[in-house]
Amino acid sequence: MEEATEDGGNLAGVQHIVVVLSGKGGVGKSTISTELALALHHTGKKVGILDVDLCGPSIPRMLNVQDRDVHQCDGGWVPVFVDQDKSIAVMSIGFLLEKPDDAIIWRGPKKNALIKQFVSDVAWGELDFLIVDTPPGTSDEHISTVESLRPYKPLGAILVTTPQAVSVGDVRRELTFCKKTGLRVLGIVENMSGFVCPHCLECTNVFSKGGGQELAKHAEVPFLGCVPLDPQLSQSLEQGRDFLQEFPKSLAFPALADIARQILAGASACSS
Repeated sequence: MEEATEDGGNLAGVQHIVVVLSGKGGVGKSTISTELALALHHTGKKVGILDVDLCGPSIPRMLNVQDRDVHQCDGGWVPVFVDQDKSIAVMSIGFLLEKPDDAIIWRGPKKNALIKQFVSDVAWGELDFLIVDTPPGTSDEHISTVESLRPYKPLGAILVTTPQAVSVGDVRRELTFCKKTGLRVLGIVENMSGFVCPHCLECTNVFSKGGGQELAKHAEVPFLGCVPLDPQLSQSLEQGRDFLQEFPKSLAFPALADIARQILAGASACSS
């Protein structure tokens, strides 16, 4: 690992690293990670997704690459490419399982070792952005991820919540985690913020609204936007299709595109 950090190792060609976090499970971190990657891709950026949710690797299915295999090269593991242009690359433990239903029954040290190996041994090549999708919480996997990425100076973290007070409270703890580990918070996303009716396109606030925005205001961090529940988005993720390309008139489309725009602006500001 020390040798890798001296010359950048396999992350030498990665311009910006964004970590997606939440203290709560089921809030849609993988959804936001996937759609952010696709949105950045549609702006002409080369993007990688590192899935470190070892017990629930859903990124491969969301991008319809769950049946692919990972290969070795001189530089380490070759990530799975989503498109022929090799502009979206993915690495996940899902590619390493013998059967898709195999459970990862590992203690912390083994998980931490694999996360460190993912960071150091995946041959990403040239990327504009690497999106790191994490499991819920603030425990071993998160500490290992942040510590392993620290030498490569991540751009920061996106925190995902849903509008309910319980979820917002858990994400407040994630803010504390970021502060204690020195990880910059790029902003908060309020996911599942209202339900979009597929017939009349009216948005109903099923889970209340505004909790994420209020938390961002209280914590004095950017609020990146609200993403509504949209059946078309759910179906696209289930089938591994490109939601942003297929449903540009969806109410979720401008929200996701604006999140990507803000991340691009933040990256540009850090580079200048």
